[in-house]
Amino acid sequence: MKNRPLSLSELDAFGAELDALRARTVASLGERDARYIRNVIKAVRYTEVAGRGLLFLGAFVHHVLVPAWIAGVLLLALSKILENMELGHNVIHGQYDWMGDPQLNGKTYEWDIVATSENWRKTHNHRHHTYTNVRGLDDDIGYGLLRIFPEQKWQPFFLLQPVIAPVFALLFEWGVAIQDLKLGRWMQGKMSGSALWRQFRPVGRKMARQVVKDYVVFPALAGPFFLPVLLGNVVANLIRNVWTYVIIFCGHFTAHAETFPREVVRNESRGHWYLRQLRGSSNISGGFVIDLLSGNLSHQIEHHFYPDIPANRYSELAVEVRDICRRYGQHYNTGSLPRQFGQVTWRILRHAFPSRPPRMAPLVANG
Repeated sequence: MKNRPLSLSELDAFGAELDALRARTVASLGERDARYIRNVIKAVRYTEVAGRGLLFLGAFVHHVLVPAWIAGVLLLALSKILENMELGHNVIHGQYDWMGDPQLNGKTYEWDIVATSENWRKTHNHRHHTYTNVRGLDDDIGYGLLRIFPEQKWQPFFLLQPVIAPVFALLFEWGVAIQDLKLGRWMQGKMSGSALWRQFRPVGRKMARQVVKDYVVFPALAGPFFLPVLLGNVVANLIRNVWTYVIIFCGHFTAHAETFPREVVRNESRGHWYLRQLRGSSNISGGFVIDLLSGNLSHQIEHHFYPDIPANRYSELAVEVRDICRRYGQHYNTGSLPRQFGQVTWRILRHAFPSRPPRMAPLVANG
């Protein structure tokens, strides 16, 4: 389905319908949403305890070493995925501030990765969600490393991105951690070393805490079996990093996702903002398991429309959002995980080489 340019009156009506859907959903928030996120917290805790317990069991009881280690790694990775995607990301968006629970306060929650939640609120909650896929304003377009859209200026460096991309996936939490440091400005001499150091100090403290917790304290508790437990923690974090990378990239960089020039945000109406979010986002089909493991970012369109609404509501919202998009002639970008990630991979490979942008349908009809 091709996108149909909307008239100004249609654009206003499109935005009004989506605003009304938001208002109805917010008015219905209550106990079932609170119960859901508290169950997620329990799942994070129980899978972490079980995972770490199995890693220790495998270390001390040699005849169950391999199966216990594998099960321990998978459970610990599951805990970290749930904490990162369904708990941390969504809480930091303020989705559960209405509960008044200090444990779920979006302004103070600190998550279990090397990146600080404070920097994430700045780079993700503000810049990315305000300027989604706007070139020069949204730093998530390629993360300063990858050329994913033909509108990005090509440089010979991008020939390396088929190798850089998988390394970035493995180290994704570290890339997120340094994203707001603007290392490029420092390397170009536009930022002093002392200014960079001031910005790095809180990030460095968070990195140190995470490294000590996962790679020193817990392995040390295993005594002479330090190395198997250390390796288990490393692998669990790598699994979480790759999964997070896959979900986030599938939400933004599929074949039909668009980028926009800076001019698009000048005097942008509410309906225009919704339309830009729609055309810059992609969903992943798959049902409850994919929804849970992705932090409901399988509904990236709904998340970009309503980032501060509890994510467990997105599957319900998607039914009405999809219908609204159909009635206004707008493509609702969704597909299976293999299909969407295949498109992302193609983009990374294709745009490592020079390419020209296609002609995109205008957001608003002339006249």
